[in-house]
Amino acid sequence: MQEENSTRRARQRNREDESFLPVIIKRNDQATRHPDDILERAIHEGIDQHRKSNFSLFLSAVAAGLILGFAAMCVALATQLVPADKYGELVNRLALAIVYPLGFIICVMSGTQLFTEQTATAVYPVLDRKASKRSLLKLWSLVLAGNFVGSFASSFLLFLADDVITASEGFIQIADHLTHFSAPQIFVSAILAGWLMAQGGWLIMSTPPASSQVICIYIVTFIIGLGGLHHSIVGSAEIFSGLLHSPTPNYLGSIKFIISAVLGNLTGGVVFVGVLNYGHIRKTQK
Repeated sequence: MQEENSTRRARQRNREDESFLPVIIKRNDQATRHPDDILERAIHEGIDQHRKSNFSLFLSAVAAGLILGFAAMCVALATQLVPADKYGELVNRLALAIVYPLGFIICVMSGTQLFTEQTATAVYPVLDRKASKRSLLKLWSLVLAGNFVGSFASSFLLFLADDVITASEGFIQIADHLTHFSAPQIFVSAILAGWLMAQGGWLIMSTPPASSQVICIYIVTFIIGLGGLHHSIVGSAEIFSGLLHSPTPNYLGSIKFIISAVLGNLTGGVVFVGVLNYGHIRKTQK
């Protein structure tokens, strides 16, 4: 069964390994993976996600949401340390982009379930007819719910520890900034962010498990931070923190942001990474 699911290139490597001793040239050949191999790995990882128990998925998603609260904390502190009215908009945005990836690196490398990273990975088995659409919707719902529970819990803990962290002003500024955009603006921005996050997941599978994966995560999330694009899970942590800290919380604006960001992230990850990558690789194989 495993032989049938592997690519022609993978089977050829297995035959070579049986006949020859691995050398440096062989290892270099495997350092950068072929798109066929990446897709097969993505499909198998997606199948593993579909087969996980609901409780396991939910707990892992809660852990991811908890971790990304630290990304929101870093952005809030950078907003205060490098205010735009003092240093200029460009310097402020660069400072935010530098610290924005830190929480993502911890989250992704820990192997927890992050909604925006898993949107494309979970859809590959469905496109390959190895998992059902119902299973996909259940998986997305569990991961998204777990991420929100985790991000709210981390926001609450950060709120309780604000006498030490002193990021209250930054959280309020960020939440006000996020909620002043219209729903279409958030949706389009979130499409770009979801596209980049899902592409980051693809890049991680294409590189060996080393510092190169950290660099991939940093580059992708740095671009998201530099562009001010909207990420639904970090954004939810920022929104929850803003609601907890603000004397006049904007509940309607917060709901608008979260819904628009989730739909945009989902669209960007599924359409621009999942469908396109699967389509062009399978078409080439045929």
